[in-house]
Amino acid sequence: MTIVIENAHVVTVSGAEHPSGHVVVDGDRITAVGPGPAPAAEGPGSTERIDGTGCLLTPGLVNTHHHLYQWASQGMVADGTLFEWLTALYKPWSKMDAEVVSGAATAGLAWLALSGCTTSTDHHYLFPRGRGDLFAAEIEAAAEVGVRFHPCRGSMDLGESRGGLPPDEAVEDLDTILAETEAAIDRYHDPSFGSMLRVAVAPCSPFSVTRDLLVESARLARAKGVRLHTHLAETLDEEDYTREHFGKTPVEYMDSLGWLGADVWLAHCVHLHDTDVKRLAETRTGTAHCPSSNARLGSGIARVSHLLEAGAPVGLGVDGSASAELVPLAGEIRQAVYMQRARYGPRALTARRALEIATLGGARCLGREDEIGTLEPGRLADLALWRVDGFHAAVDDPVVALAFGATPPLERLIVAGRTLVDGGTLVSVPQDEAGRRGAEAHRRLMRLAGEAS
Repeated sequence: MTIVIENAHVVTVSGAEHPSGHVVVDGDRITAVGPGPAPAAEGPGSTERIDGTGCLLTPGLVNTHHHLYQWASQGMVADGTLFEWLTALYKPWSKMDAEVVSGAATAGLAWLALSGCTTSTDHHYLFPRGRGDLFAAEIEAAAEVGVRFHPCRGSMDLGESRGGLPPDEAVEDLDTILAETEAAIDRYHDPSFGSMLRVAVAPCSPFSVTRDLLVESARLARAKGVRLHTHLAETLDEEDYTREHFGKTPVEYMDSLGWLGADVWLAHCVHLHDTDVKRLAETRTGTAHCPSSNARLGSGIARVSHLLEAGAPVGLGVDGSASAELVPLAGEIRQAVYMQRARYGPRALTARRALEIATLGGARCLGREDEIGTLEPGRLADLALWRVDGFHAAVDDPVVALAFGATPPLERLIVAGRTLVDGGTLVSVPQDEAGRRGAEAHRRLMRLAGEAS
């Protein structure tokens, strides 16, 4: 199947921009990009032609940090700090089962697709015993919705009785974590070009995992050729914790364990020292910037403009739905721009640089910059077509229209050449059903948590 999109404002992100251009897709690959009309189709086979007049065409957005299960616990602990929020929610989360995860992941991924996301990670780090295969549940949901998926097999082994933040019932032992993580990689990870499913290794955070787990997880990931992910430097409370327990800042601690490098990306990185920024850039360690979640929890504003200036990879993430309720990924472009400017001035982050973070920056964090994140021949056909006519036509620059105000309507979302959203409606899964399944996941989790209390 060939898809031809013409007459759109095409932003390749790799440098070229065509105010009235075209993109041609053949199967799961982009075969042509340029100004003016598309070249005539050659050879047999059906062709769908899409008139992009009044539209902005960009690469699909890449979500570099999420907790899909949290769709089932939105709106709770509305006014707490991160540590207060976590200690309150660990209890209900520890009662989730595969049915909760399935419904939450379906709704969460559908919501992401409706906001222009074609590739999403997920950091799942709670695995209550006897509750079914939670990791498989979210992978099946991603396949159903149709997004490119990077699930991270998370873990916690430092319970409250040993000085950690989570309750003992929410953690696993080291041997179980390593065995289950290796099994997940062996079963699901697909390293091939164009893969729809790749697995990462992701101990949760310095205050919920042991040194041994961090060291052994890094060893396992590198032996298996997969990436590493964790939370880091999200709050000042975390820095107090690492200084008290390890005599180091969070970044210094992870560096001492071999946890910085081009195969690592870290969530948040809000509270960085100048030496931390320099070290992340030197090691090519990525950062998943989650501006709405950081604001919702009062954690602060990450030094994104400084990381970019230093040359460190930066992507966008919406984080879990319980700390960023109903936040669309496209909306995080605006949040990133506005928060950087609020702190560092009006030239701290431009609309185009923010779009680059949301696309190519995310691809770099996931090690897929040669496959996704730009519109170039040979790249995977992951595209978002936004309507910038109507009310948005009052803004002459369509990239500014996307980045600065209310997100323009999503006309079409294509992943690997397959349409997931058409005319603003999810078509891979019935949209109303996805929302219903998310609501049912919430009710089920609250019931399970109530029965256990």
